[in-house]
Amino acid sequence: MGFNNYENVKMAIDFLLDRFKAHENQPAIIWNESTLTYHDLLERFWSANEYLRECGIQKGEIVALNGDFTPNAIALLLALIENRNIIVPFNFPLKEKEHVKYEIAEVQKEISVNVDDDRFEFRDHGRSVNHDYYQSLREGQFPGLVLFSSGTSGFPKGAVHNFSKLLEKFRTVRKSLRTVNFLLFDHWGGLNTLFHTLSNCGVVLALRDRRPEAVCKFIEEHKIELLPVSPSFLNLLLLSESYKNRDMSSLKLISYGTEPMPIHTLKRAKKVFPDVRFQQTYGLIELGVLRSKSKSDDSLWVKLGGEGFDLRVVDNLLQIKADSAMMGYLNAPSPFTDDGYFMTGDEVEVDGEYFKILGRKSEIINVGGDKVYPQEVENVIMDMDNVKEVIVYGEKHIMMGNIVCAKVSLKKEEEKKEFVKKLKTYCKERLQPFKVPVKIFVEEGPFYSDRFKKVRTNV
Repeated sequence: MGFNNYENVKMAIDFLLDRFKAHENQPAIIWNESTLTYHDLLERFWSANEYLRECGIQKGEIVALNGDFTPNAIALLLALIENRNIIVPFNFPLKEKEHVKYEIAEVQKEISVNVDDDRFEFRDHGRSVNHDYYQSLREGQFPGLVLFSSGTSGFPKGAVHNFSKLLEKFRTVRKSLRTVNFLLFDHWGGLNTLFHTLSNCGVVLALRDRRPEAVCKFIEEHKIELLPVSPSFLNLLLLSESYKNRDMSSLKLISYGTEPMPIHTLKRAKKVFPDVRFQQTYGLIELGVLRSKSKSDDSLWVKLGGEGFDLRVVDNLLQIKADSAMMGYLNAPSPFTDDGYFMTGDEVEVDGEYFKILGRKSEIINVGGDKVYPQEVENVIMDMDNVKEVIVYGEKHIMMGNIVCAKVSLKKEEEKKEFVKKLKTYCKERLQPFKVPVKIFVEEGPFYSDRFKKVRTNV
């Protein structure tokens, strides 16, 4: 299906609305112990349209929407799509550091929906914007979406999408499990879960509290079947042991993505939830979420692709061509090859149809010309009995270029010098010499320093 006129956009939005009308008596959203039907959601949608008119929000304007997966925030998101606005979602409440993203996206109007979902706040930033990508969306009368990279490796990059292309895959009817909307409102993972659920007339199960104890309680109360999480949260869940106090038997599937999964954590999670299927997902703010199939529940090998995606590996780096690819970055050079493939920067191994994501090329530690993947070293260290958390990183060295360093916290107190000696011996027996950490720091965790972009947690 092409995207060369407004009728295609209208059809995509009408498809959702028609589905809502056909299932108007079914539950659509469970939030804050209240249940809204699809009829209720449609009523909120029409009220949101009226609110946009009252605020003077014109078609094609760049609108920041601050909220969570509350009924009114969802209705406003749908109304902004219908109004063909360029939407910049933020998770409420807005963090101070995120105001730089307002500048990058050149936000013109702003709507905030509070956590109680009973108050809107509107602000007009008074900007006049003429970025080429925005102009293209306006000329084609398409809705837009701006998503941001995490910014952990530098300045956050703003990816501009034709929202119609991202919505296109939801026209295909698929099975919808009872899924908790765990991932956040400003991430495509969270929005992908929302639109998958709504397009198949499932129930959006929205969380107010994302701590492990609250999530387990929510799973028990609402018979959650699918829990989409990050590996970091899965680590926290296992550490908290909150699952022991709740009935988690409704869970059928735990999907994980957004960051590398430590194999030890995956195996531990499978042991704790033996009847639950585990599925690795792979998505990028620049492309959307690919269909995926894990080789097995405790394997990091995954089959990727699906309709609209073409994958290839060049110099061990994954490249992807996608129908849903972004138009480009607002504030960074194009990451596409001349023939339209997105250069992910992820190094991979290939086994037939399956890929193993080794890590970003930018994260690899080059030790005298040899490659060291931090995750490989972290996985070895986490197999030690007394290790609670670990992060492996590189440090500049005058002779070797870089050396491998590890920062570790322990489950129980141990004499530091003896532990460092034990760790080096343990690694030497399992790793090539250039992968063994040279510097080891034993410190109190958890590690929140901005210097470290990822932390592996053991159980």
